[in-house]
Amino acid sequence: MPEIQLHNTLSGKVEPFVPQKPGEVRMYSCGPTVYDYAHIGNYRTFVFQDILRRFLKLRGFQLKHVINLTDVDDRIIANAAAAGRNIREYTEQFAQAFFDDCKTLSIEAPEHWIRATDHIDDMVQLIQRLQANTYTYASEGSIYYRISKFTNYGKLSKIDLTGIQAGARVDNDRYEKESARDFALWKAPKPGEHFWETAIGPGRPGWHIECSAMAMKYLGETLDIHTGGIDLAFPHHENEIAQSEAATGKPFARYWLHAEHLLVDGEKMSKSLGNFFTLRDLFAKGHKPSALRFALASVPYRKQLNFTFDGLTQATNSVERLRNFADRLKHRNFPAGRLGGMAARIAKAAEEFDAGLSDDLNTARALAAVFDLVREANIAMDKSEFRQGDVAATLQFLNTFDKVFAMLEDHDAAKLQALGYGSAEAGLSDAEIEKLIADRTAAKKRRDFAAADRIRKELSDRGIILEDAKDGSVRWKRK
Repeated sequence: MPEIQLHNTLSGKVEPFVPQKPGEVRMYSCGPTVYDYAHIGNYRTFVFQDILRRFLKLRGFQLKHVINLTDVDDRIIANAAAAGRNIREYTEQFAQAFFDDCKTLSIEAPEHWIRATDHIDDMVQLIQRLQANTYTYASEGSIYYRISKFTNYGKLSKIDLTGIQAGARVDNDRYEKESARDFALWKAPKPGEHFWETAIGPGRPGWHIECSAMAMKYLGETLDIHTGGIDLAFPHHENEIAQSEAATGKPFARYWLHAEHLLVDGEKMSKSLGNFFTLRDLFAKGHKPSALRFALASVPYRKQLNFTFDGLTQATNSVERLRNFADRLKHRNFPAGRLGGMAARIAKAAEEFDAGLSDDLNTARALAAVFDLVREANIAMDKSEFRQGDVAATLQFLNTFDKVFAMLEDHDAAKLQALGYGSAEAGLSDAEIEKLIADRTAAKKRRDFAAADRIRKELSDRGIILEDAKDGSVRWKRK
């Protein structure tokens, strides 16, 4: 198998991936800030992280993976106060919604889900280490990191600090307001604001210190991989490096991987433009989780992804094509033996699939390997040339594909309703469809064709298309 190559934002180069400990990967992924429902741009990054995780596992690595939930920042404090609720109560609804979204999009749970508010003591201890190393100063009850003392600041994002006023600081977590050089490690409480009493005084942590403290608590002082969206490279990840390495004197993360932005119809996603979508928005329109996952994964993570509804429809069709092919393999009876050259063709597809993912997670190349084989095998089936002896190897390849891409099964409408995505009346469950198909088949056997036609029409009216195969089997798909 080819060596795994990953683009490292730190070096700006594609490098061979070699973990610190053979066979083990320590990976930290920035999760959501749970002040609202996450949007599809967030899930572009989360799906990328999931595919990376799944591919590393497929290659035999043991994962120690941490994803954090930022459950304290300025927006959360303001929104919770406005709602008359404490921070934990306010964020819990959005944290649970995020977990539901991950399950629905087949995003695997990491070894550790962690929340910032559960690790205040760890953050305080890290700040104390920075104080002891003289990287901090206090002002009006807050504690700031002095960037001028960290000579390698900017090495990740390659940011040009000229023009940023030396010694300036801002007491705010939000990116557009955190362009000044020094940043807050600990924030003094404002009147009426939630705070913690600690050894360094009352207040709450700054955003950046949260990730450093939590990552090192679970993964050690040097991580193998740190992932996130490209918007986090500066200042968030740059500040993580500065404070972590100032405290430990060791490299914080060896490989930094960043997913590019998602656009909607060529524009930045924005509520004011009306092109801002959560998973709930899309599922309410009848779109499937598998189709969204396919759309988000179809473009390699370091390229911008332009989300369109036409593209989502194409993703739906692509997933259906894969499922129909798998169904054909499982339920058709092919002639005995093997088709000459097919075993080599399947092996070539598997090799190209792995080579694509090994090439800095080139998902487009990996998917092309799958669909090339699907096309050729379907042609052989249509010509009655495909043989039963090739079924097992083809299904094994599809299983390998799905261990990484996880698209061959969907939550039915009842499951989506249970997860809070809307009414099950929006569609039949898989079990209900299979029951109606069985009733139709029984009606045809007793030559009650009127009943069989009524069932077909009922299914069609509810968005289900039936395909009767020559061997008497029935395939179905949703419109």
